[in-house]
Amino acid sequence: MKILIADDHELFLKGLEFILQENLQNVELTTAQSYTDIFATLENNTDFDLIITDLAMPGANWLAAINKIHTTLPETPIIIISAVFDKEILQQTLDIGVAGYIPKTSSNSLIVSAINLVLAGGVYIPHELLYSTKNAPVSAEKQKEYISPLKTLEKLVINTTDVHPKGLTERQIDIVKCIAEGLSNKQIAYKLNLTEGTVKVHITVILKVLNVKNRTSAVIEAAKRGYISDNILNQ
Repeated sequence: MKILIADDHELFLKGLEFILQENLQNVELTTAQSYTDIFATLENNTDFDLIITDLAMPGANWLAAINKIHTTLPETPIIIISAVFDKEILQQTLDIGVAGYIPKTSSNSLIVSAINLVLAGGVYIPHELLYSTKNAPVSAEKQKEYISPLKTLEKLVINTTDVHPKGLTERQIDIVKCIAEGLSNKQIAYKLNLTEGTVKVHITVILKVLNVKNRTSAVIEAAKRGYISDNILNQ
């Protein structure tokens, strides 16, 4: 398994390198310390199973850089590991196609679990970023509120140990059904007892999993794949 990891802080980069080597089998790591390094690496080698990168690094604007990386390797999952806590930035990364967003305050075990989830085809988003109202660093006490990505569906956006491997979860199928009924995000949140922000994140992942661009296409594709009944389309 080949992984490209990037961070402009050498100490953190070395620490991440050590964590991955200790916890992943047959891993081959390539390191970078800027977006410039990443682009140079990808010019000569695109054979990566995963890319893990910091968000704010020298060499490019993060939004343009992540877009470029995803365009270059559209089938390779990207994980952001960052000290930035901002729900709008989280949503932007998901819109691009990022498969995971890991806070730098996370424990080693959570980082490894989140990486394994993404490698299995899932999407990892920490509970703190889904439900927080302030863009502030997470304290050690708050860190305990993070849920292991291999245990709880509602704290994660997608968990591949569910009924549909590398597909939609039961919650996301419920959301697709609501979309088919013509419900807005606010109405879906009320009906399913979720926050509107959580619904938005679920929909982002639904579009990613079904490989479609909009809500209507998501309903059609979900019906084709058997997640929902064809009868819903004719209502």
